[in-house]
Amino acid sequence: MKAAVVTAYGRAPRYLEFPDPKPVGEHEIVVEVLAAGLHPRVRMQAGGSHYTSAGSGLPLVPGIDGVGRDADGRLWYFMSLNGRYGSMAERAVIDTRHSVVLPAHADPLTIAATLNCVIASWLALTQRVTMRPGQNVLVLGATGGTGSMAVQVARQHGANQVTAVGRDPGRLVALPGATATARIGDPETIARIGSEIDIVLDFVWGDPATEVMAALVVGRADPTRPLIWINLGEMAGPRATLPSGALRSTRLQIIGSGQGSLTGATMTAEIPAVAAAIANGTYTVEPHPVPLHDIERAWSLPADSSRRIVISRL
Repeated sequence: MKAAVVTAYGRAPRYLEFPDPKPVGEHEIVVEVLAAGLHPRVRMQAGGSHYTSAGSGLPLVPGIDGVGRDADGRLWYFMSLNGRYGSMAERAVIDTRHSVVLPAHADPLTIAATLNCVIASWLALTQRVTMRPGQNVLVLGATGGTGSMAVQVARQHGANQVTAVGRDPGRLVALPGATATARIGDPETIARIGSEIDIVLDFVWGDPATEVMAALVVGRADPTRPLIWINLGEMAGPRATLPSGALRSTRLQIIGSGQGSLTGATMTAEIPAVAAAIANGTYTVEPHPVPLHDIERAWSLPADSSRRIVISRL
C-alpha cells in the first residue's frame, strides 16, 4: 500500500510503499483510511520527540487517529497510538474495542479535524478530574488549535469563568467562550485575573508554565483554595522549573492527562459523546484537506489555529 513514511526523525514523511498491516486478533479489522488529522502530537511522533516514541522504531507511518471505512461500508473513528502503523496510509488495522462506529452522515474530514482537538480537554475535565459547574478554568496555550477548543469545552462543561492565556493578542480577543484574557509574559495581569482559578489546562509547559504558576500563586485570593494544574502538552518545551514555594504555600496539585495516564478504554468510552457534539455543531474545526500523495507539502504548511490539516483520500 501507499503511505506517508518516516524514514528518519526530523524529516518530513514521504509518499512511499509500505507493507500492508495485518489483523492479528479477533477484534482487529482492516479499514480504508479516509481522513487523518495532522495534529501537533503527530509531528512530535514523526520527530521522535514524544514521550511515547521510545522503542517504536523506523520506518514508521505517522498518525494517531483517523476515520476509515470497513468492508461493510461502516464509518469508524479509530485511534492508532502504538507501533509503526499509524493512520496516514491507504489502509489501517483498527481495534474495534478502541474504535467507534460513526453515523453514516458524519463528515470524515470534520471528524478528523475536530475530534482530537476536543477530546484532549474533554478527557482532562471528565476523567483526570471531575470539574464541577461553576468552577473557574485557565487555559495556557489558548491561541493554539487544541487550546482554543479547550476554552469552549470548559464553558460547555459548566465553567463559570475561563481565562485564556496565550501569545497572540489578536487571537486572544477573538476566542469564543473566554471571559478574560492575558498574554504570556504579563504575570501581573495573570495574577490579578487568575486569583480564583480552580483548574489550569496547560498545553505548553516549559518556561511559560513556570511563569504562570508563579503568578497564580502570588495572586491567590485564598491560598487554601485547591488549584489543580493539568499538563496536556509541551509546545514550549518538555521541562519546566517549578517554584518550590508554590507547592508549599498553596494547595497546588500537578497532574498530567494523556496516553498512559488514561487507558484506551477510558478514551474510547468518551468518543461517542464527543462525536455527537461535533455532529450537532457544538464544536467545529475547519479541515484543510491535503491528499495523501502530497504529504511532504502538507508537512511544510504553517500551523493555523483556525484550521487543521487533514490528510485525505476523499
